[in-house]
Amino acid sequence: MRRLVIETPGQSQRVLEGLYRDMQRRIGSSPLGLCPVDMALNFLRVCHAQTCGKCVPCRVGLGQLTKMLESVLDGEGEPELIDRIEMTAEVILDTADCAIGYEAARMVLQGVRGFRDDYEEHLLRGRCICGLEHAIPCTAVCPAHVDVPGYIALVKAGRCEDAVRLIRKDNPFPAVCGYVCEHPCEASCRRHMVDDAVNICGIKRYAVDHAGQVPLPPRAEPTGKRVAIVGGGPGGLTAAYFLTLMGHKTVVYEQRHKLGGMLRYGIPDYRLPPEVLDGDIQYILDTGVEAVLDTEVGGSVTLEQLKAEYDAVYISIGAHDDKKLGIEGEDNRNVVSAVKMLRGIGEGEIPDLKGKRVCVIGGGNVAMDATRTSLRLGAEHVTCVYRRREEDMTALPEEIEEAKAEGGEILALHAPARIEADESGACAALWAQPQLISRVGRDGRPAPKQASQPPVRIPCDYIIVAIGQAIHTQPFETSGIGTRRGAIQAERSCFVPGSGNVFAGGDAVSGPATVIRAVAAGKVAADNIDSFLGYHHTITVDVEVPAPQLTNSPACGRVNLRSRNIPHIDGDFDLVSQGMTEEECQQECGRCLRCDHFGYGVFKGGRNVKW
Repeated sequence: MRRLVIETPGQSQRVLEGLYRDMQRRIGSSPLGLCPVDMALNFLRVCHAQTCGKCVPCRVGLGQLTKMLESVLDGEGEPELIDRIEMTAEVILDTADCAIGYEAARMVLQGVRGFRDDYEEHLLRGRCICGLEHAIPCTAVCPAHVDVPGYIALVKAGRCEDAVRLIRKDNPFPAVCGYVCEHPCEASCRRHMVDDAVNICGIKRYAVDHAGQVPLPPRAEPTGKRVAIVGGGPGGLTAAYFLTLMGHKTVVYEQRHKLGGMLRYGIPDYRLPPEVLDGDIQYILDTGVEAVLDTEVGGSVTLEQLKAEYDAVYISIGAHDDKKLGIEGEDNRNVVSAVKMLRGIGEGEIPDLKGKRVCVIGGGNVAMDATRTSLRLGAEHVTCVYRRREEDMTALPEEIEEAKAEGGEILALHAPARIEADESGACAALWAQPQLISRVGRDGRPAPKQASQPPVRIPCDYIIVAIGQAIHTQPFETSGIGTRRGAIQAERSCFVPGSGNVFAGGDAVSGPATVIRAVAAGKVAADNIDSFLGYHHTITVDVEVPAPQLTNSPACGRVNLRSRNIPHIDGDFDLVSQGMTEEECQQECGRCLRCDHFGYGVFKGGRNVKW
C-alpha cells in the first residue's frame, strides 16, 4: 500500500511544457505589422483555455469577448460593437476573481484603445490597416532600418566589402555599431522561434573587420545649398554624410578638439578603440564634409549667424551635462559625475584612483563604464549602488556581467541617502537606504520603495554619479528655440516649428539615447532637410544581395563573442571582446532565416533598396 509517490514529469507534461516554450519564443519574435485584432483574439483564446470556470466574468465574459472579436475580424457588425467590447472588458476587469480573467480583459482593453482605427476598418471596410505590410522584423525595429538580412547574406557569401557598403546606405557608422550597438534587432529576430536570436551585431563587426578599404559612394551634383550641423556626434555626422551625398555643402560645428561626441568622450577605449571610431569619421569626412572644431554655437558663433549664413541648420548636440542626486554632501570633494570623468579621460585628464575605494551610483551603461574604468585606473574596490534590482538595470546584460567578472560589486536595492565627508571636505562614505521592490509603474518596471531597515554606510574615497544626462539647451533657448523639460521641441520630421530653417534631432530632442537612435535621427533630418531645400534626392547602393537557398535550419546554438582573459586589469584599456572566427561567422550567418524572402518578405514589404 503506497500513500505518497515521487512524481516525475510524464510524457504529456513534457510535451505541454515544450509547447509553452515554443509559444513563448514565437510570441516574442512576432514581427511588426501583424493584425492587432487577430493577435488579441488568439491571445484571448489562450486565456479562456486557462480559466478554471468558477467565476462568471471569466467563464462567460471571456467567451462573449471572443465571439465579439470574431465578429470584428469577419467584418460583421456595426461600429457600436467596439463600444460593447470595451464595456464588456471593463466589467470583466472590475469583477473577475483572479489575474487570469482581469489580465485578459486588460489586454483586450489595451488593444481596443490602442488600435481603435484598425477595429473600425475591419467593421467598415473588411480589411486590416496594420496587416497591409509584413515588415522584416530585424530591419523594422532597427531605428535606422538597416538591411540586416541583406548584409548577413553578403557576409556569408564572403563579400564583406559589399556588406559594409549596404550598411552605409542607412548607417555611416558600421564599425562603431559593430562594436557598441545595443542591437534592438536581435530582440525581434524570428530565429527565436527555432532556438535563439542570430548574433547580428557580431556578424556586423566581422564584416567591418574584414572589409578592407571600402570605396566612397557617388555624390550627387552640387546644389549650391549650404547646411550647418551643430554637434559632431553620431547624429550630426550622419546628417552631414547623407546631405553631402545629396550634393549639399555641409559644415559641422563641434565645440571639442575632436569629432565623435559621446562616442569619443563617453565610451571607454576597451569597448570602442579610438582607431575604429576614427575610421568611420574619416570615411565621412572623405566624402567632403567640412568640420569646424573648438567652436561652441552660442559662444563665438551664434545660432542667428548660422541661420543667416546657411540655408538650413541641424541641431544635434549630445547629452553632455550631468544630473544631480539632490542629497546632502553631493558637493563634497571627490564626488564627480560619470559623464565628466569619462569626458576628461577622453581628453587625456586621468583621475588618480590607485588604491581608492570607489562607489558608482546608477544602473545604466554609463554606470557600468564608470565601474569598469575605475578598476582599470587602479581602484582597490568598486561598488555600483543601484536603487532597483539587478535585473531592472538598464545596462546591457553583457555589460553587467563583464563588470562583475572584472571585479566590480553590484549593490542592488540601495538608494543613496547622503554623502559623509571627512575633516578636509572630501567624501568619506556613502550612506544608502535599503529599498524594497514594489508596484509596477507606468513604464512597466517595478518601482522601489524605502525598506524598514536602517541606512547602510559604505566607506569610499571617490563617488561617481551616473544617474542620467541632460542637454545644454540654454544657448538655443535665448535664440528663440522652444524647449520642454530640457529638450528642444521638434516635429517628427526634425523641423523646429517657428524657427524658419532650423531642424533638431537625436539627444537634443529625445533626451539621452543610443548610438543607433542618433544615427536614425540624422538620417531622418537629412531626408527632410533635402526636401526643405527643394530637392528629392534618393540614397541607394549598387549591391546585389545573394538569393536565399532552400536549406534546412535545424536548431543550433548561438555563437557569442568571447572576452579575453585579463590577469591584471590595472591600466589595461585594450579591447575586451574578441570577434568571431571565419568558421563561427559562417555558422552564425547560416542561422539567418532570410525573412527578407521567406515569411511574406517578398509579398508584403521585403527589401527597401533606396530611401
